[in-house]
Amino acid sequence: MPGNRNVLYLIIGALIVGVGVLGYNLYQTKKQPEGVQINLGPNGLKIESK
Repeated sequence: MPGNRNVLYLIIGALIVGVGVLGYNLYQTKKQPEGVQINLGPNGLKIESK
């Protein structure tokens, strides 16, 4: 039985790490990019520094 418990802990640990990595990747994709943003619209040219 102790062997099965260790495997269960390993699976739970791997799931926690996987959720953490996926959450970090989602955060990085949603984050605003840094640098300069240039918009050309009906009101003319707009340059914003991020």
